[in-house]
Amino acid sequence: MNFLYLNSKTMGTGDDILGEQLLITFLKKLAESKHHIDVIGCVNGAIALTTQPGEALDALKILELKGAKIATCGTCLDFHDRRDQLLIGSVGTMEQTVEVMNLADRVIRPC
Repeated sequence: MNFLYLNSKTMGTGDDILGEQLLITFLKKLAESKHHIDVIGCVNGAIALTTQPGEALDALKILELKGAKIATCGTCLDFHDRRDQLLIGSVGTMEQTVEVMNLADRVIRPC
């Protein structure tokens, strides 16, 4: 199982605008590729990817159509008062994150 773990709306550290563009490009290229992602987990700042329209959400929709299950941290959504703004996937728990990380053959963490 391949688990894509996203913990930020940016890729790398430094300039946030550049980091956002890098992550969007990564997600688009991943969605266009033949690589299979089974589960995508979004925590902390990455909840913006599943609660706001945009290119990142569009790429996540393609990955979902290709079979990826998407879960966004419920604690994070509640902390930022965004649970009702979730646009894709389901609300996840830390127990699920622990389980998926332990079962995954590969954890991909671009952030």
